[in-house]
Amino acid sequence: MGPYDRRTIVGMRIKKTLTSEHVLIDSAGEPLTVADLIGRRPRFNDFQPNRTGGFSTVQATYPASLIDVEGKGLDIPRFKDEIEVRVQADVLRVAGRFRSGLGWKEDRVKIPLRDVVHARVQGSQVDLWLRSAGAPVSHPLQRVGLELFSHETAGELVEWLADATPWPDAPASVVSSGKALPVMPSHHLMWVSVASITAVIGLVLAVLLYRP
Repeated sequence: MGPYDRRTIVGMRIKKTLTSEHVLIDSAGEPLTVADLIGRRPRFNDFQPNRTGGFSTVQATYPASLIDVEGKGLDIPRFKDEIEVRVQADVLRVAGRFRSGLGWKEDRVKIPLRDVVHARVQGSQVDLWLRSAGAPVSHPLQRVGLELFSHETAGELVEWLADATPWPDAPASVVSSGKALPVMPSHHLMWVSVASITAVIGLVLAVLLYRP
């Protein structure tokens, strides 16, 4: 079936109709995987670096898709299909298109790297927890879920977020300081253990002494 353009293939990958391992045939008749195709830098002609109003160094660029946004904070459009995640000197730039009325609109969002408090990688998904600019520390964080299409790419993106700490998926026994409370055995359990060991030793000695 086909042929399909890049946008269609990426859309099928986002909807999990295709996996990263599926093999495609490019326009030159050469085989390549979906991961290879997605790994090629997408073209966003409306978002050139020289249009940002100043000089910015692009350190890395990744194709991705927006999974969801939870919480209030940065105004992030409901991007559809493929988006571009660009790591720059001090911001994480997300560009793509979204529904606007009966048509489509393209836009970009710049997330200051200093506002990325936590980051988590789950398979090919990256979750970012963002701090609202000027908000107090106690203010709830905003979560942004991104699909990076491969675990390796997801891990590479998070490595650029030097100030972000892992999301604290801590059990209930972990206190607010992040350290687990030590579990100390009760005195009752200690005496039961000593009595049990003493009884076993006494039984063994009795068998040895009264052996005919």
